[in-house]
Amino acid sequence: MSYLRLFIVLSVFCCGTASADVWKWVDASGDTHFVDTMTSIFTWVDEGRVFYSDTPDHEDAVAVQLVWVSKGTLDDRKSADESDDGFAFPGETPEERTQREEVEAHYCKKATEIYDSYMNAPKLYRTNEDGEREYLSKKDAKTTLAETKLKKDELCK
Repeated sequence: MSYLRLFIVLSVFCCGTASADVWKWVDASGDTHFVDTMTSIFTWVDEGRVFYSDTPDHEDAVAVQLVWVSKGTLDDRKSADESDDGFAFPGETPEERTQREEVEAHYCKKATEIYDSYMNAPKLYRTNEDGEREYLSKKDAKTTLAETKLKKDELCK
């Protein structure tokens, strides 16, 4: 009987919660989701509704890009979101936090510079294969500005 108790006690200590990684992805509507698996996720919009699947079940299905967020679990992630400062990720050392924040600030600055240059440009253009400028139509320029602003806003949260 004592072996059974020992086995149960050891099982409890050995089989505690495993630490994983948390990943984030953005759906077709621009909403951010957090997951604790690297399983493929596909998303698409059909008749105004957003769909998700682990297989590309629709001709417009696009594989989402999973971006590593932190060590730990989804519950740890929720706790970090509810913490006083809301910026430290579970398992993140102060040095890792500083480095992450520096990288985030760098990308925010670059995205802001690009957006500002687009806003101040007399006309937007793309460079074609021959190295020549192809000026964008007003509609394409407006779309490019909107996409650039969304990217800037995402990187400068």
